[in-house]
Amino acid sequence: MISLDQDGDVWILRMTAGENRFNQHWLDAVNTALDRVEAARGPAALVSTGDGKFYTNGLDLDWLAGHPEAGAFLAAVNQLNARLLSLPLPTVAAVNGHAFGAGAVLAIAHDIVVMRADRGYWCMPEADLGLPVTPPMYAVLEAKLPRRAAQEAILTGRRYGGADAALAGIVHQAVAGDQVLPRAVELAMGLAAKDRRTLAAHKRLLFGAAARACRG
Repeated sequence: MISLDQDGDVWILRMTAGENRFNQHWLDAVNTALDRVEAARGPAALVSTGDGKFYTNGLDLDWLAGHPEAGAFLAAVNQLNARLLSLPLPTVAAVNGHAFGAGAVLAIAHDIVVMRADRGYWCMPEADLGLPVTPPMYAVLEAKLPRRAAQEAILTGRRYGGADAALAGIVHQAVAGDQVLPRAVELAMGLAAKDRRTLAAHKRLLFGAAARACRG
């Protein structure tokens, strides 16, 4: 479901469970991987990626429906976004396929987003699902996206392909499918030696309000 390996100074977190929907097992595995990355000494950066058609399609709604502790789980998802916003090392999302809802928010919680240009969508579908975007989720969108893009994304549920997502300022680069992960790793390698304390201070300036909103 979640695996972690290294390419030089870059840690690559791979999500390999089909649509990579969020449930408790998934969340625990991601946090365990982040614990390992954050504890690494020396230069380090993180790249996350999915598998096949999906980066992640967000919350596992079927799983949530069967768990009375759903509120606590959603709070933990927000905590994960806060952790990514604040992680004291560079992070790059290699969006290989669809990123919907909470998965779309997870992608942009990274410092840099590289998306496949020819297939896959970044989308906030809540307006079509009757599930309002929560204040913590919106805090990430507000911190990371141009306001016009955030407005369009949540009011229309538009599905952005990679090229359109780059034009809208949602992702930083859109590249060919076979170049998504290599480009993300290349960018991460170029940033891995940055001073961690300085990065943490700068991320507090840039994203501190959003991280606090996610922590509740």
